[in-house]
Amino acid sequence: MKTALERIHEHAEEGAKLRREFFAEAAPLLDEAARRLAVSLRSGGKILVCGNGGSAADAQHMTGELLGRFLMERPSLPAVALTVDTSALTAVGNDYGYEEVFARQVKGLGRSGDALVAFSTSGGSENVLRAIDAARSAGMTVVGLTGKDGGRMASLCDVCLHVRHASTPLIQETHEACMHLLCELIDHYLFENVEALDEGPKGDGQHADL
Repeated sequence: MKTALERIHEHAEEGAKLRREFFAEAAPLLDEAARRLAVSLRSGGKILVCGNGGSAADAQHMTGELLGRFLMERPSLPAVALTVDTSALTAVGNDYGYEEVFARQVKGLGRSGDALVAFSTSGGSENVLRAIDAARSAGMTVVGLTGKDGGRMASLCDVCLHVRHASTPLIQETHEACMHLLCELIDHYLFENVEALDEGPKGDGQHADL
């Protein structure tokens, strides 16, 4: 049996290795995702964010950073976590099924020019997939963060950050690092390097696979 200290060191080493390898490969896609989100905000759009369980916490964390502040003082940025309205979640879940709890909100709140950030460690969460479908139908930009084999989600996003690993905790830790960097880069493009946004997106259907 492993000791507690062995478990700590093993987790830390595997997490550090995953982050190094992932960001070495995914840095350009992370930059592209941030640029797309910044373009949406600059044009008057908003960011909707969703996920289940630990990914719901990531969604709420991200909107808190955008509505409040991340590192720099700047205006509040419009962002909505689709995980926090218990009346909406339970009403939609009761009337339409749990698979619709995010899609129904996207249909009501999302508009062309907005963006959806979707978290799913498996890439197979039906309610997240339906939210992505609703966002695409509305003409929204979709940024996905997924893991494991990517599931159906990997092919549905404008930019997908795919952490190819079997451990849900390590995937979530990498997603949180991505989320922090997205917030930092959004601020960078909106308030320090806005002219770079005029260059437009660098490509479509991009994916980072590790």
